[in-house]
Amino acid sequence: MKRITTELVDDLDGTIISQGDGGTVSFSLDGKHYEIDLANANAAQLRDALAPFISKARSASSARSAAPAAARSTGRKRASAGSSAETQAIREWAQANGYPVGDRGRIAADIREAYAAAK
Repeated sequence: MKRITTELVDDLDGTIISQGDGGTVSFSLDGKHYEIDLANANAAQLRDALAPFISKARSASSARSAAPAAARSTGRKRASAGSSAETQAIREWAQANGYPVGDRGRIAADIREAYAAAK
């Protein structure tokens, strides 16, 4: 039997994130989208730091829908990584087979590949 283990590492401090103690946090700034893997404590720090700005901000979805059509972005949408049913199946398989994957968020490509290979 061969088992491949993938560890999620906190991008801020380099510590290994144990299952259920963090995950990928997504945010956008100046029109650019970011993702960072953080333990719960560092994710809380990020959210706390942004809280005063978020409390005064307006939702991008409502501001976007109010913008004239010519002002809206015409960029391509990101391709879907799969249906939610498939994503849930991959997540359950990964957890049952010892892969570190949270209950929400992005599933790493190597875990998706391992799932496909096991099918």
